[in-house]
Amino acid sequence: MKGIVFTEFFEMVDKMFGDEMSDKLIENTDLPSNGIYTAVGTYSHSEIVALLFKLNEYTGVEIGVLLNTFGKYLFDTFLKGYPGFFEVADNAFDFLESIQNYIHVEVLKLYPDAQLPKFSTEIKDESTLEMVYESDRKMADLAEGLMEKSLEYYKENAEIIKRPMVEDHSKVLFIIKRKG
Repeated sequence: MKGIVFTEFFEMVDKMFGDEMSDKLIENTDLPSNGIYTAVGTYSHSEIVALLFKLNEYTGVEIGVLLNTFGKYLFDTFLKGYPGFFEVADNAFDFLESIQNYIHVEVLKLYPDAQLPKFSTEIKDESTLEMVYESDRKMADLAEGLMEKSLEYYKENAEIIKRPMVEDHSKVLFIIKRKG
């Protein structure tokens, strides 16, 4: 997993729970990296999972809620760092459709070893987009936070319905329906 995920995670933790929480997480979680991350480094996915479980233990906030919140936080990071990704679309549906075949292609040019989730999309009608998320990392809640923030960014009123397609949540169907 790319280091930017870790550095941004700790920035979010600092903002939400204070610097002391970040220190507590690093000191009390078994991390092969010893909690030393650079944005361009690559680290084991198991470390972010361990940090999420420890943050849940300390705060009582459900892991799904933490991941969703982190997805929203990452959206703002991506918007600042890669504004061009958002300029190619006039609306949330076009943006979400661009993730797999444009954004992820560009990300892999920058970070060839990045392991990205797979998204397939299908527009059902002018008000309904279906997205299928697939990843062995099972972070659909993070993807949902990114989707929610993209709807907000493009000023679209829509609901997101999430349906796991397999029991372990490694494949999840998102139905995004515009309202009004």
